[in-house]
Amino acid sequence: MMSPRLRFHQDQIAALASRYQYQLDDANLMKLQSSILERGYLTKNEIKKIAYWKAPRSAAHADKNQPSYVTEITRFALATEDERSRIQSLTLLDGVSWPTASVILHLFHRDPYPILDFRALWSLSLDVPVQYRFDFWLPYVRCCRDLAQRANVDMRTLDRALWQYSKENQ
Repeated sequence: MMSPRLRFHQDQIAALASRYQYQLDDANLMKLQSSILERGYLTKNEIKKIAYWKAPRSAAHADKNQPSYVTEITRFALATEDERSRIQSLTLLDGVSWPTASVILHLFHRDPYPILDFRALWSLSLDVPVQYRFDFWLPYVRCCRDLAQRANVDMRTLDRALWQYSKENQ
């Protein structure tokens, strides 16, 4: 049973997000947003960039994917109405674990999604599960959507704040 509890007051979200500094800049990924949203799928090269940003040590596995497979899987994931299919289909790609799949949805799906990250989970007083599963993912998504809405911020701002709070306090 998930019992998230924000470790800081939601009024601090904007200030925390403004201090966000990740070792790899996300600006290049953010530049891809409009073209990916317009075309409705990601390319192999884009998956490699995302995998490297999220998990540099395992990113080389993304190179094993055939370009057409990346196109089909990501087109499906970004188009389906089924929440479980969205996240789990992306994990079929080599080099795409649940956290990397969450980045794809976070940055390139029209609906707001949080990023699965030990720092964000810690900031919500949640333990990293031994294995990510849909019954963990969906309540996490709903919690973050609710929090972002209550705080009147977008999901990227919330994600940066959760990450930064952990970086400063964990």
